[in-house]
Amino acid sequence: MNLKFNKNEDFNKQQLSSLKNTLKKVFLGGGEKSAEKQRAKGKMLARERINYLLDEDKPWLEIGALAADGMYEEHGGCPSAGVVTGIGYVSGRQCVLVANDATVKAGAWFPMTAKKNLRAQEIAMENRLPIIYLVDSAGVFLPMQDEIFPDKEHFGRIFRNNAKMSAEGIVQISAIMGSCVAGGAYLPIMSDEAMIVDGTGSVFLAGSYLVKSAIGEVVDNETLGGATTHSEISGVTDYKFPNDASCLDSIKNIMSMLGAPESAGFDRIKSKEPKEKPEDIYGILPASREEPYDMKEIILRLLDDSDFEEYKALYGKTLICGLGRIDGWAVGIVANQRNIVKTKTGEMQFGGAIYSDSADKATRFIMNCNQKKIPLVFLQDVTGFMVGSRSEKGGIIKDGAKMVNAVANSVVPKFTIVVGNSYGAGNYAMCGKAYDPRLIFTWPSAKIAVMGGAQAAKTLLQIRAAKSKKGGEALSPDQEEAMLNKIKERYESQTNPYYAAARLWVDGIIDPLKTREVISMGIEAANQSPITQKFNVGVIQT
Repeated sequence: MNLKFNKNEDFNKQQLSSLKNTLKKVFLGGGEKSAEKQRAKGKMLARERINYLLDEDKPWLEIGALAADGMYEEHGGCPSAGVVTGIGYVSGRQCVLVANDATVKAGAWFPMTAKKNLRAQEIAMENRLPIIYLVDSAGVFLPMQDEIFPDKEHFGRIFRNNAKMSAEGIVQISAIMGSCVAGGAYLPIMSDEAMIVDGTGSVFLAGSYLVKSAIGEVVDNETLGGATTHSEISGVTDYKFPNDASCLDSIKNIMSMLGAPESAGFDRIKSKEPKEKPEDIYGILPASREEPYDMKEIILRLLDDSDFEEYKALYGKTLICGLGRIDGWAVGIVANQRNIVKTKTGEMQFGGAIYSDSADKATRFIMNCNQKKIPLVFLQDVTGFMVGSRSEKGGIIKDGAKMVNAVANSVVPKFTIVVGNSYGAGNYAMCGKAYDPRLIFTWPSAKIAVMGGAQAAKTLLQIRAAKSKKGGEALSPDQEEAMLNKIKERYESQTNPYYAAARLWVDGIIDPLKTREVISMGIEAANQSPITQKFNVGVIQT
């Protein structure tokens, strides 16, 4: 019996249990009372609509399930940002789905709702996936209109994306299944096809109250913008249905007739399960983020047949690079080694840190994958680039810049899984959110910040202590300790993966055992978008 393995396993399974409990609460949306009000109108709930559409024998990958988690509490919260988004299969065709959750503030748009919708559109645009909108929203949440309306990445960007996708031939289908008000009315009508459900669906630029206030006309909402008005008089909508189910059936039928997508040509063979047990990941991954472990053992449990063709295995050993397959797809792996390693010259190197030699190796490997048209998978557990006079004299900034350059200019699709730490510039070099991974997910063990909590707390304490001393007030040891603990507690709360997922710095938190499925679905999506841009790193430091 391996006590350390068992201890790690217990800890990681507890983390996973906590994630599942959190998601259960999130999936309730605005709660049972609110759900019953929607059902009383003859409406399905947002997740019920999506489940009805999805192929039963295919996986569903939710994007942003934890968006807005713990945010907007002064307004009663906004579970899942009031909208359900993800990648799934409808009539055998992979697509993006977006469904407003009317149980959450009548589906009103909060700032994170806009951000989440834009992320869903980004995934559709990058991968040329059809996108289905199930619209049921009261429009912008007015108390926060200044944070959602006017800026480049706010509400209006969604309609700009509608226009761009249409011009690029990316299929968009909208179903108006509830309210669709004001500027939000443009989303379904700028889609290729717009459907409406009789009796519950309505679409107008201004509701009855605003119409009366603006021009004095007295009219009810159904006459103003209901299914009959827009299907038989204005011609705004293309199809009219008596209920949700018949509307969704029509979407399934349309999706079954789409022409085949183009192919990027990424290599895939028959999938094989890993030889090494994936469940062992729970016992291999330490409970403490400071503790070393062998990342190769994780990699072997993610790859088909546990077969890994390692690149430059004896050089730059704090980064592991190599080729393998995930669910049959050829992939290039770039991963942080967390064990302490020793170079041929006798230098001891800390696991998790990126040194000049490892950055040099990874840069060349990334360039090779672009040359071979092989998608890249980044497994992050990085504490940053190595610091100190020896590293600076060795040109760590120059070598780190080369790696960042290669990641930024890479044209093959990139996928990032944050396994553990994701600190500082290491986050960038290992393809953090700013470097356009097609998908970025974390495990429950992740930590994302500019630096570790202990280091950050001590740095901030030194700054505050110096400021107090300058003002003639030296802190006592007890005051310093209390302040250190307070800073550390606040900082640690901001580094946990839930904080990142709430703000959509990542697409979500997953069970490590779902990693293969996530990457496979991501590559399948990316394979529908041929690479048209030439790989070019420009001027790099040599």
